[in-house]
Amino acid sequence: MADTVIADPQATVNGAKAAGLVRVVLGGGKGVAEISQATSGMGATPEAGDQFGFSRSSYDADGDGCTDLVVGTPYEDVAKDGGQLVDAGAVYVIHGTPTGIGAGSKIEGYTQSELDSGTSTEAYDWFGYALRAGGTASSTPYLVVGAPGENVTVDGTTYGDAGCVTYVQGATRVSVSQKDPGVPGEVEAHDRFGYSVTGTNRFFAVGAPGEAIGDATFAGGVSVFSHTMSGGLPTPLVGLDQDGSGIDGIAEAGDGFGASVSMTGYRPGDQTYNSDVLLAVGTPGEDIGETADAGSAAVFRVQPSGAYTEVTAIDAVDLGETPAAGDFMGQRVTIANIDTAVVTTSATVRLAVGVPGRDIASAKDAGAVRILRPLDSAVGAADKTLVRGSGLPGTAAARDYTGTALTSGSAYLYLGVPHSKAADSPKGVLYVLPWTDIDGTTKVGTTTYLPGANGLPSEGVAFGTVG
Repeated sequence: MADTVIADPQATVNGAKAAGLVRVVLGGGKGVAEISQATSGMGATPEAGDQFGFSRSSYDADGDGCTDLVVGTPYEDVAKDGGQLVDAGAVYVIHGTPTGIGAGSKIEGYTQSELDSGTSTEAYDWFGYALRAGGTASSTPYLVVGAPGENVTVDGTTYGDAGCVTYVQGATRVSVSQKDPGVPGEVEAHDRFGYSVTGTNRFFAVGAPGEAIGDATFAGGVSVFSHTMSGGLPTPLVGLDQDGSGIDGIAEAGDGFGASVSMTGYRPGDQTYNSDVLLAVGTPGEDIGETADAGSAAVFRVQPSGAYTEVTAIDAVDLGETPAAGDFMGQRVTIANIDTAVVTTSATVRLAVGVPGRDIASAKDAGAVRILRPLDSAVGAADKTLVRGSGLPGTAAARDYTGTALTSGSAYLYLGVPHSKAADSPKGVLYVLPWTDIDGTTKVGTTTYLPGANGLPSEGVAFGTVG
């Protein structure tokens, strides 16, 4: 197995509560590296509430063949003019080496204005709240950093928490917001553009769950971009919201469409590569009938032209269940193409949808994860539900909120329970499940990471934060 990155943004570091840290379980049994703002070379100091590790991504930033880790610290206070810009945020690039990562690695730290000199670092920007890094189709490294608390000024009017992203591709560093030409949506207060981000080698997407659609506040929207640069900016392709053509549902206040997003490559039958993408979008505040905040999710196919098709829309009713208030289905989504070398079919795509408010027996808000094949004509026909004690090790406990920490690759689903209340994992836990095991085609088994086991230190507060 490759290196496994496990964050604990609530961890105490050098006495500073919720300063946060990240642990990397090195592949091949090479040990565990612990990285925090106390790590030598970091150039920062752990402070209470920084939450280093709140977001994470990885890529080869410098083209040396080693994977580099990017860590977001959205609640970092930044010193300026003798004062502190509270919760301005910062990101750190920790460079990998042929022998691993951690102490001794080259580390670069950036505030918003340090990463893009054309913008300003300000209090409550939450720079680093969301991250996505990777390589473009031409193998140029890219990085997208969300700052959903950014205030955006248009024609002399400043809109609080409108949000932006900083986009880096090679030597290009630019801030992108809804005031830029062609970017879908309008700049409004509390849009929180940059609250969620995702991407592949050809596209990336930015969630704005606070976007107002008509008179519906916090209805939410998602903007999709190409990595192709145009006019100094990544090219905007399309905006999606629940009032869009061919999209299931109605944009309503508090839906939060785009609170979570995930993207994977899609290869059509007439292409020899993954020219398109599948974009999964979570809408955790969706009301189903009269049932408040039951939640939903949807998957879209997006083409290079910006044309899109809603592949499937999913809520409890679609899965043959009765919606429950406060389930918040779609709080986290992750979608994976498990074989990008072939034409994409229903057999090659998996979708995991978090339902963190789901009650399991008498355990209120224990949470669950639904595993679906979104390209199936009957999306719920082969679905599976993972809960602790059924599909996952352990025992479901009240307020576990299973489904708040999800990410995936082509081989594995990473499912964290950082809020675990169970007696066997009171500091949090991460489960790594092979997709083939979930499908029932192999019995490799789930790998369980716990503080105090697998060579990991015993300390932990919200261990298992991924996604």
